[in-house]
Amino acid sequence: MPDQQPAADRSYRDAIAELEVLLRRLETESVDVDDLTASAERAAELIRFCKQRLRTAEATLDRVFDALDEEDDNAEA
Repeated sequence: MPDQQPAADRSYRDAIAELEVLLRRLETESVDVDDLTASAERAAELIRFCKQRLRTAEATLDRVFDALDEEDDNAEA
């Protein structure tokens, strides 16, 4: 399994890559219950991290587009 640094210290790309590795491993290997549980917990942590990164990016983009809209409105006035 790839190194398991805390999700908060990873990039979105790294988290997605680790999720893909976990998924391939679960699809191709015979996994015992202990490994399955650990993999599911790690996947949940990574998914939460990715969702938060996406929400943050969406909020940032909304602010940028709102600022652009305000600039357009001010230019038209």
